[in-house]
Amino acid sequence: MTDRERAWNIVCEFTQSESLRKHALAVAACVAAYARRFEEDEEKWTVTALLHDFDWEIHPQAPDHPMKGEALLAERGVDEEIRRAILSHANYSGVPRLSALEKTLYACDELAGFITAISYVKPHRSVFEVDVSSVKRKMKDKAFARSVNRQDILEGAQELGVPLDDHIGFCIRSMQEKAEELGLKGSLE
Repeated sequence: MTDRERAWNIVCEFTQSESLRKHALAVAACVAAYARRFEEDEEKWTVTALLHDFDWEIHPQAPDHPMKGEALLAERGVDEEIRRAILSHANYSGVPRLSALEKTLYACDELAGFITAISYVKPHRSVFEVDVSSVKRKMKDKAFARSVNRQDILEGAQELGVPLDDHIGFCIRSMQEKAEELGLKGSLE
């Protein structure tokens, strides 16, 4: 079993972008919180979330990401359940999301990125200024964070079986708990 420290070392080996590293941490904050809520293996869920985009810089095109990345993780002995969840977070992989871990990773991925983007445009650049209504408003603004797939956010909550507003609120709170680590605490101007 790969632990959090080993997973983070893999992320840092393959990911130079600070924003992509922060994205991994943001997704991990949300996924780990769901692991606690569902009484699942928090370490395994955290490792999965940390590793989900580790290969994005070396394989930025679909379907290379995450397929080629999965092979690298297999070579490093990363558990099959973790690798399968990573494959399933890409709709084009052909790997259906069956487990709670797979559904949770998918549900949190785009939303964590979207919450981060909203935090950056708030007056104090803080996740503490983000609420459910601001996320829903920004989802309607197609020009804002246009690379974030809104359909994935909607489908993710649905697959997870959590009402969209509850899911958004849960992820905001999860990211607020890790605001310092995510660089989203904001300024006190």
